[in-house]
Amino acid sequence: MGLKKRGKVSAEFSMSSLTDIIFLLLIFFMLTSSLVSPNALNLKMPGNESVRNTTASNLPKVTITKTGSFLFEGAPVSNNVISDLLKDMRGETIIVAPHRDAPIEKVVRIMDLSMRYKIETVLSATDDR
Repeated sequence: MGLKKRGKVSAEFSMSSLTDIIFLLLIFFMLTSSLVSPNALNLKMPGNESVRNTTASNLPKVTITKTGSFLFEGAPVSNNVISDLLKDMRGETIIVAPHRDAPIEKVVRIMDLSMRYKIETVLSATDDR
């Protein structure tokens, strides 16, 4: 019986196909990452931009209370009314002054409305305890 001895199995691995796949994945992720826009608020940081000469005393103030209700210039307003008020103030500047324990979703709602209506906002800390 003539049995042939088989050759040893090679334990080497060809890396050329793996580098091609990694290169294609790298190109794919680079292209798709430029298409993704972050879902965040457009915050303006202090810088050397031209600053309008306004004082805080003449800016309208939106206050968010501890319970999450809105006050516009000290008068209580509902969710729908605050949206209409901010829509009428398109292009102006307002002060947003949330209570320290105010629900964060209410603050984000005001910031989102101001971004949507192109209102410059100044986030102010309040002294309420």
